[in-house]
Amino acid sequence: MRFSRPVTHGDPVHYRGRFAPSPTGPLHFGSLVAAVGSYLDARANGGEWLLRIEDIDQPRTVAGATDAILRTLEGFGFEWDGPVLVQSQRLAVYRAVLLDRQAHGDVYPCACSRREIAALSPPTAVDGGLVYPGTCRAGLPGASVARAWRMRVPDGEIGFQDRVHGLVRQNLAREVGDFILLRADGQFAYQLAVVVDDGAQGVNAVVRGADLIDSTARQIWLQQRLGLPTPSYAHLPVVTTASGEKLSKQTRARAVDPAAGSVPLAAALEFLGHPVPPEIARGPLANFWGWATAAWSMARVPARRGACPRADAANQRLPP
Repeated sequence: MRFSRPVTHGDPVHYRGRFAPSPTGPLHFGSLVAAVGSYLDARANGGEWLLRIEDIDQPRTVAGATDAILRTLEGFGFEWDGPVLVQSQRLAVYRAVLLDRQAHGDVYPCACSRREIAALSPPTAVDGGLVYPGTCRAGLPGASVARAWRMRVPDGEIGFQDRVHGLVRQNLAREVGDFILLRADGQFAYQLAVVVDDGAQGVNAVVRGADLIDSTARQIWLQQRLGLPTPSYAHLPVVTTASGEKLSKQTRARAVDPAAGSVPLAAALEFLGHPVPPEIARGPLANFWGWATAAWSMARVPARRGACPRADAANQRLPP
């Protein structure tokens, strides 16, 4: 695999971004959009682009998907810096952080089922989710058995300046509630792993899909409690189907094929608000990356949560 140069964690100013796919299937066009956006933002800023495999949710991990994703990225000409970090190899690290938060009183055991939470959840949840009502905050009720561990949240707004969407505010207590760090099935939650790993890798610029924008306040709160710096954030529009569903394995997203060369990359860049000249879109990969790095501007990325690519663009640009 290609590594362009070693990472330089000692420099606190140098741009350090990352791409963190989950190996639940092959790399599809929606993931390619996130890869292109994060890669170009790093390279256009003279920064590093790290690669992390987020396989923390083991029940959803597909055998062979990690290798397939790495081969696909390499085939499209992506060059990442340093070794690939794999979350499933870091469970002891996450457990140590959870134990530390237990010692500080930041987390508590919870016995509630999703059905019980749904029955008591107020209608203020973000993104159609549930707000945890705090049932177990003062201790497990009766003879209940702990199912999960939750992070206490403050009753106040947490805000951040998103590079695409502007100022984003969220009241965690009213819109989310105390959130899970260790699930009932024994799996560590995404919120814990992503914060710990960004801190460990020195990531100071996060560019990812807008489907994760509502998770950001939770991650900032956890960063603050762990004494970790908060990166800058930019949330790119998510590729959806014609019915508005996020493109994913569940919506039968097709794998992108590096044999198509620059064509899918150009389609991804156009989805992010950057029209690509035909000679670049159909030219060699080296020409595409050189042109795209020079042309990249986060200011041109549409400030929307999601969108379906135009039918004509999809038909012309994506491999069959």
